Amino acid sequence: QVQLVESGGGLVQPGGSLRLSCAASGSIFSMVVMGWFRQAPGKQRELVARITSGDVTNYADSVKGRFTISRDNAKNTVYLQMNSLKPEDTAVYYCNAINSVRTYWGQGTQVTVSS
Repeated sequence: QVQLVESGGGLVQPGGSLRLSCAASGSIFSMVVMGWFRQAPGKQRELVARITSGDVTNYADSVKGRFTISRDNAKNTVYLQMNSLKPEDTAVYYCNAINSVRTYWGQGTQVTVSS
């Protein structure tokens, strides 16, 4: 059983930066894909970015060029570096991990972009 714990959320002004971390209780080496999703009030949860075990990355069009996902297998941690934040990035951000058996979710961390 793998547990995912997100951290790094908070309140930031437009144009600012935050780095989210997702720490796994077990090894992420077996995870085929790890990613970040977000859900704003009244909206569906959407994919923000994902990274495969081979370090192939994909991003939502809305965050390309501003967000960067990375993983550190030695630390069992996935990161989301978010730059040039906009008010529309405000949401609860969830970490996600998929192996050959099941999908795991973290509890979420709030990101609020506001002046």
